[in-house]
Formats: sequence, C-alpha cells, structure tokens
Amino acid sequence: MTSIGGAEMVDWNLAVATATRLVRPGPDVSRDEARAVVAELRRHAKSAEEHVRAFTRMIPEGAEPADTPVLVVDRAGWVKANVAGFREILKPLLDKMQERRGSSPGGAVLGAVGGKVTGVELGMLLSFLSSRVLGQYETFAPATRELPAGAEGGGRLLLVAPNIVHVERELDVDPHDFRLWVCLHEETHRTQFTAVPWLRDHLEGEIQSFLGETEVDPMTVLERLREAAQSLTGSRPEGEEGDSGRSLVELVQTPAQREILSRLTAVMSLLEGHADFVMDGVGPQVVPSVAEIREKFQQRRAKGASRLDQALRKLLGLDAKLRQYRDGERFVRAVVEQVGMDGFNRVWTSPNTLPTKAEIAKPADWVARVHRRTES
Repeated sequence: MTSIGGAEMVDWNLAVATATRLVRPGPDVSRDEARAVVAELRRHAKSAEEHVRAFTRMIPEGAEPADTPVLVVDRAGWVKANVAGFREILKPLLDKMQERRGSSPGGAVLGAVGGKVTGVELGMLLSFLSSRVLGQYETFAPATRELPAGAEGGGRLLLVAPNIVHVERELDVDPHDFRLWVCLHEETHRTQFTAVPWLRDHLEGEIQSFLGETEVDPMTVLERLREAAQSLTGSRPEGEEGDSGRSLVELVQTPAQREILSRLTAVMSLLEGHADFVMDGVGPQVVPSVAEIREKFQQRRAKGASRLDQALRKLLGLDAKLRQYRDGERFVRAVVEQVGMDGFNRVWTSPNTLPTKAEIAKPADWVARVHRRTES
C-alpha cells in the first residue's frame, strides 16, 4: 500500500471488497449453463487465436511468441484483476501524490478522509464498470495466485462471461456466433502485444512519463472520484455537471502531458481500430450472423444507455474510447486498401512507425511518411 504516516492514499483491498459487494448480479443461468458458457468461450478463444494469426500475418509462420493465459472470469474476478493492474501502473503517481499531500493546503483534509474513503469510491466505480466490459487484454498484469499472467510481466486475456451472456441476450443474437465474435476482438489485442515485443514497454514508458508530469493536487483527484461516485448513487443534484465537466484523463496541466496524451490516443485508436477491423475481416468466414451482430452492436454503442451512463462515460473518458474504435478502424481500413495487409503491418516495426494522432485522421499521410521513407 502507498501510505504516509499509516494513512493509505488508496485502500486497494477495500476497493475490491466494495466493488465485489456492490457488483450487479449477472444474468440468470443455471450452473450447467454457466459451465457450458465458460467451456465454449475457452474453445472460441483458442480458435480465434488461429483465425487472427492467419488474417493479420503479424506472426511469421512457425514462430511462437510468448504465451499469455486466457481467463474466463465473472464480474468480481474482473474487479480483482483490474485493481492489481491499477495498483502496479499507478504506483509512481500515488507516490508523488503522497509527497505532495504533506505540503499541500488540502493535505490535512485528505489525510483525514484517508485511503478508506478513496477505496470505497474507487470500488463503486469498478462495480459500475464491471458489468460493462465484455473482454480485456490486461497489458500490465502482475501475476497472483488466483490470476496468472504471462512470464516476465506479460499480460493476460480476460473474458467476462456474465457480461457476454447479458449482451447476447439483450441484442437477441445467436449466442455461439456472438461469443466467437467477441473472442476475435480480444484475441487481436493479445496478438498485438505478443507479436510486437516492444509495444508493452513503449506504452508503459509513455504512461509513466505522463504520470511523472502530473501536477494535479491530490484533492482534485479525490474530488473527481467523488463526482463519479455521487453520479452512481444519485446524490448529485440533477443537472449539476461539476466544476468543469472534464474527464479524469483531461486533468492535463502541462504541454508535455498534452503531447504524451496525443501519442497515447493515437496508439489506442490504432489498437482498438485494428481489433475491430480484424473482427469484421475474419467474421464473415467463421461467424455466420456477423452482419446482424455488427449492426445491432453498433446501434447499441451509438445509442448508449441512460443519462447516468452517458455522464459517467464523459467523466471517465469512455466517450473518447468509443471514438477510438471508429477513428482507428477507418485508419486501418484505409491503409490496408492502399498498401495491403503486409504494408499496414509496417506500423509494428518500431515506435517511430506508429501513426500520430493527425495521421489517424489522415491515413494517406502515414502511408506517405512510412512507405516513402522505407522505399526510397
């Protein structure tokens, strides 16, 4: 735990306990049905690996990249895995906030509030998110006894079974097709990181540089968490948007952070868009009802949910993630149309060949920069 004078900045164990207690129950399934869903997701994850490798051509034939486990989890399992990841990646920022707390005007107040309140509020947010994630490749995943990870800091692929069942029922689509469709997207993320060894370290370096530049007062971060928690409980007066309506990510205070965030946004758009492109490219061959699934899923994404859901998306920056799917998929599609899959795969050569945020919007600029330079 990050602590000062015995007072933790974040009580991670309490965050897990709170989220686990508040998490919504999953869809109504019998024990036999649940076992069948888990077994099918594991089979689909294995077959998706073969389909994604063949379509993307990111892994040379005969090569075997570092393996990472596939875990089928419930909502509580997703919470535990993400708390472990947050704790790992946020440690430098929390250490910095710990140092500032002692000298900041709000330090005494924050000390009184303590990590337990912060843990409860973080737990409330995680309980909300835990019912919305279908799958996730955890890039920064420390191994635990319950949740194994790849060797030497490698990641793990999570498939959240109750959420997949919930959405397939909500969309009224073929459950077997939908489960494979989801696995194709998530397996693409696993392939991205296992086939491109430098990608994980590059992302971690960018994130740590961003966190290292953070000059946000600890009280401001705590207030953002409180705003999100109040939205969940309905305790904020209707129509009150907070002091700025900004997301947590938008607490950017320095030019250096804006540059880093621009690069991170471009990379995440690439990764998410590539996964959507692969999912749609492989889909017609192996998922008979892929057209129906894609149409209904896109409608669900565009429509969103309640006002509460939309407010939380904005606060947490999830609306930006939806744009990343759309913009990134357009980039990948345009590049593949111009230079083919092997030409697109030059994007994975080094950090220098990753697209910029401007190039995500103008794929021809990336093609001109990377292909002209390598072919001249």
